[in-house]
Amino acid sequence: MGSAVWTASAVNYSHWFNVNIGFILFIIGFLNTVTNQVLIKHWDWPRFVGEICYVLFFSYFVNLFVAGFNAVGIGHLPIIVRAILSCVGIIFFCVAISLYQRANILMHPNDDTTNILRFFYLHKNAVAAQLIDFIPPIAAIIIAFAVTGNLLAVNVGTIFSILFNGLIIQTADKLVWPTLKHNFKTLEPKKD
Repeated sequence: MGSAVWTASAVNYSHWFNVNIGFILFIIGFLNTVTNQVLIKHWDWPRFVGEICYVLFFSYFVNLFVAGFNAVGIGHLPIIVRAILSCVGIIFFCVAISLYQRANILMHPNDDTTNILRFFYLHKNAVAAQLIDFIPPIAAIIIAFAVTGNLLAVNVGTIFSILFNGLIIQTADKLVWPTLKHNFKTLEPKKD
């Protein structure tokens, strides 16, 4: 019933190139990590290495969850149940993103991108940051569709994610553990 837009783009490229989705998610994460270094305007090795490590584990665990969901038959549930599960899953991960973006200990590079956009460029606007961050995967999905003629993992959940990710994150910032404040650090380069 659709997944978050970055994952949907990965699914389309995974099928296009006939490679494991975890590998595609790692490549996307690596590109996001490099993009983040450009966005913060200096090279931050701890941030870079931390994000690469996060992506390694994340891409591996996505493969495990895909196998697990397939094994328990999630894909065979009635369409309305799958649509609800997809949207509820997005709500849960948006709340989780809100929490760990505020803690800012270690993040998926894509979530760090939205934080960087939000705090460096968009006057703390989570909705705008999320929408801008969705431009590359939407373009990737369009390219994959144009080449393959297939549109995979794009459905109700993807539209829900595009429309509401930023709003859910911003709302969770206020309602879920509101005393946890954004610990956004820029790690400015040392001045000689």
